[in-house]
Amino acid sequence: MAQKPQTREERRRQQAAKTKKTKGKKANKGMFKKIFLTLIALGIIGMLTGIATFAFMIQDTPKLDESLLKDPISSKIYDKDKKLVTEVGSQNRDYVAYEDIPKLVENAFLATEDVRFYKHNGIDVIRLGGAVIANITDGFGSEGASTITQQVVKNYFLGFEKTISRKAQEAWLAYQLEQKYTKQQIFEMYVNKIYMSENMHGVLTASKTYFGKDDLSELELHEAALLAGMPQSPNNYNPFTNPEKAEKRRNTVLYLMHQHGIISQEEKENAQKIPVESSLVKEENRKNKNEEPFDAFVDMVIEEVTEKTDFDIFSDGLEIYTTLDQNAQKHVENILNTDAAVQFPNDEMQAGITLLDTKTGEIRAIGGGRNQQVKRGLNYAIDVTRQPGSTIKPILDYGPAIEHLRWGTYHMLEDKPMTYSNGDPIGNWNDKYNGIMTMRTALAKSINIPALQAFQAVGNDKAREFGMKLGLTLDDPFYESAAIGAKEIAPIEMAGAYAAFGNNGFFTEPYSVKKVVLRDKTEIDLTPETEVVMKDYTAFMISDMLKTAIKQGTGATYANIPNLHVAGKTGTTNYTAEDIKKWGIKNGGVPDSWFVGYTTRYTASVWTGYSDRKTALYGNEQKISQTLFKNLMTYVSKDVDTPDFTVPKSVERVKIEKGTMPAKLASEYTPKDEILYEWAVKGNVPKETSKKFEKLETPSKLEAKYDESKNEIILSWEFNQENKEDIQFEVTASLDEGPEQTLTTTAETGLKIANAVPGGIYSFKVTAIRGEQRSDPATLKVEVPEPLLPEPEDGESENEEEENEEGNEDGQGNGNGNGNGNGNGDGD
Repeated sequence: MAQKPQTREERRRQQAAKTKKTKGKKANKGMFKKIFLTLIALGIIGMLTGIATFAFMIQDTPKLDESLLKDPISSKIYDKDKKLVTEVGSQNRDYVAYEDIPKLVENAFLATEDVRFYKHNGIDVIRLGGAVIANITDGFGSEGASTITQQVVKNYFLGFEKTISRKAQEAWLAYQLEQKYTKQQIFEMYVNKIYMSENMHGVLTASKTYFGKDDLSELELHEAALLAGMPQSPNNYNPFTNPEKAEKRRNTVLYLMHQHGIISQEEKENAQKIPVESSLVKEENRKNKNEEPFDAFVDMVIEEVTEKTDFDIFSDGLEIYTTLDQNAQKHVENILNTDAAVQFPNDEMQAGITLLDTKTGEIRAIGGGRNQQVKRGLNYAIDVTRQPGSTIKPILDYGPAIEHLRWGTYHMLEDKPMTYSNGDPIGNWNDKYNGIMTMRTALAKSINIPALQAFQAVGNDKAREFGMKLGLTLDDPFYESAAIGAKEIAPIEMAGAYAAFGNNGFFTEPYSVKKVVLRDKTEIDLTPETEVVMKDYTAFMISDMLKTAIKQGTGATYANIPNLHVAGKTGTTNYTAEDIKKWGIKNGGVPDSWFVGYTTRYTASVWTGYSDRKTALYGNEQKISQTLFKNLMTYVSKDVDTPDFTVPKSVERVKIEKGTMPAKLASEYTPKDEILYEWAVKGNVPKETSKKFEKLETPSKLEAKYDESKNEIILSWEFNQENKEDIQFEVTASLDEGPEQTLTTTAETGLKIANAVPGGIYSFKVTAIRGEQRSDPATLKVEVPEPLLPEPEDGESENEEEENEEGNEDGQGNGNGNGNGNGNGDGD
């Protein structure tokens, strides 16, 4: 079919549509071109801005100093008065040239720290990209991207502050270092500078110290991997003191070496099977520590700076301002290593002491142990955890009970046979039970069963939470046996917890370093925050009870200090039946003896025992911890004003009657020797007053009638007291002033006494009683009449009758009115 010709109008419309479409395409192309040019311009501006910003951030970058690259700078440690104590440096360092570093050792470090070391120019862009993503998602500083080159410049010139400006300076110096030195020279700087714990630097020194190998070529794969893993956290991965952590880190390095194709799967697995201890230098062959003043305290400083910062205390030239009291530290070392305070039974017995400022938590002195010959040996005040025995009771039992249940110091507990919640029995040290007693007495006497009752009353979770707020490490599982000291705690933790009681409920984590000053005079404050962890009434009541414990309890005599307001608690632990049999422990032996105590000025925690627990403490050896405490606290308090613990407004004094359970207030009738003066949380005073000694009303209208026909005496009385519930009456009698005998106890108000003795004089007492309450007695005397004689029979001679009389001539007889005498006489 032929197509119909278009009209003029249709042709015009088609042409207009074509023109519009063409214009639209041109417009879209123009818009894209504008956007593209804009992006290029913005990119150029951003690049210029970045360059300008980078230039601004690196303007203060220190210049490369070759002398700094060669020698680390020692750090200075100052005491609490800003007096220099010692310098901690890297004198213990053996230098090794690059050509003497085996490929095995080099590859171990490269796989761990910077596998692309020979492929970048100081900055690893690939690694940096991954770190940037992590820092965006997790926050700046969450993941580092430092190459070995950057670590060298950071360690020597910049420090470890994680800021964008510092990272820019680090990158710029790393680039300069790469331009000035070869990769081999930079690696040589790195392995000779790194801190390897034990107060030493450099991989060669570490090889000699840990493995006794003077040449790095002698190192085996597992040994090289261990050394390569240490720089990340030298003290934590020290194989002498932390072999398990060191082995785990070594295995990670072996994994990385295999991942990067340096060793085979078989080599990795074989090396990972070797125990770390197998090739370490034996303890008896290790070099004696360098003599340094106060090394136990310095150990604490090293540990704290390492944990809280990224600085290398041995080479970064730091000024470290500490909390050390040099006089107290000297005294602690003196009493531990001489006979100044106590005569230790042998050189093997150990002790750990921590002395704190109660108010601030500042560590004044550390006694890390006795007769220690190896540098970085076990610090028994910080590193060793042991069961604290009864010293834990204020923290996990009575403290939480006061805090959450508002128990007063008078709260009554009953020492009786008891079990844990799982049914296991719990006993006291002497297998005896003491009945009802106050919380104060139970704490002072170190009785276990009341402590468990307090723990169970407040609950496992709240008790654990309370202890953790006081700085204790109380990881799960957490059992009820912790209530009597079965959870292992470090002495420094116990000191921190007790100090919170002495500081009105404020807790500061014990610390040794106040601040660190960098070489550029930047100051870094390391003082921990102080937190409120309990109510002031809890802190005060625990302190007040522990004052009793140190004066009258198990700590009396050995730890008590006259004329000093001091609170404290003993603690001993026990061996299991299996331990006793296995190690041959004699009767009375214990593995641990503690004393923890405080004043408003100082807090001291003392642990004594043996490192392996196989040797027991006997007799007076168990008192050494108390003697050390007394000696130390006497010394540091001698020239110090030590006020008593302040009574807070949240408590009030109450008078409690002994032996009442639940506790009751003493009444006006309670004898003085039956009254306890205790503390209560204000508003939580006992509601009930004891009536044990309250006098009842005296029975009234006591009367006696004699029934001649039945020969019985009928007693009756009245009782007018309003509350007559449970009232009974005790009736006693005596005949002719003879001994008093109880006739009966009755609820009636009357009594019949049969078989009355003719002519007898009875004395009666009627006393109202209710439980242990008694009234004054109502009293009455009654005389039973003699029976009348019969009339004389008929025919009986009057003379005969007269002959039987006892009359006399004048007619005066001794008649008594009952017909036995002369009727005309005057009776007597």
